[in-house]
Amino acid sequence: MVKAVSLADELYAKLRSGIMSGELAPGSKLPSQKEIAESEEVSRTVVREAVARLEAQGYAEARQGSGVYISQSARYRAFQVTREELSELSDIIKLLEMRLAIETEMAGLAAARRDQDDIVALRTALKHMREVADDPAASALADTQFHMAIARATKNEYFVRFIDFLGVRLVPPRNLYLRDRPSVAHQDYVEKVHDEHDAVLNAIVRMDIERARAAARQHMQESLMRHSELSDAISDSELDATGE
Repeated sequence: MVKAVSLADELYAKLRSGIMSGELAPGSKLPSQKEIAESEEVSRTVVREAVARLEAQGYAEARQGSGVYISQSARYRAFQVTREELSELSDIIKLLEMRLAIETEMAGLAAARRDQDDIVALRTALKHMREVADDPAASALADTQFHMAIARATKNEYFVRFIDFLGVRLVPPRNLYLRDRPSVAHQDYVEKVHDEHDAVLNAIVRMDIERARAAARQHMQESLMRHSELSDAISDSELDATGE
């Protein structure tokens, strides 16, 4: 399913692109809503929505009685991945591609630096994940806690902050991949993910850096492959439905 893009989405993306490229310079004033509406051939309602999103995301700021200005720090604002951006399968695949690189090295550092408390935290998270395996939401939360334990084992606060920022967005919802498949498919999926996590844990416990990297990479590649195959299947079914 292709996510519909509204006129406000398109205008927001265009204005944001202008800001990031420097075409709309930090500190400069945005044209009035009337001017933007006329130049882009959209309604003022569309302009208001797009500009409101710029303000909400920190790209622009309204000055009472003066207008809307590009934020001085607009091009250096914090990285974000919003819930809205992860509403489609294609967006989840993009996040998995990014995690593939990050979590591979994170596991390697965890293997080099972990202590006994980290091992306990990792094992506790996996134990809890097995206990709540029949509850997709609780299982996703436990999965996130496992990856957070790996981040903490790196002794690098930036990894911890990044994984904490992603939160439950870190774990693609199981129901998205399995959809209407039978219960045995759910159980097979759960067991496979547990095996992948066990491989990461065992390498970290043994302080085997290369093995930890390989296990984490394999785990992320498997998840990426599963969701890529689902995306292809959905695309094929949509083509069949339209007769193209």
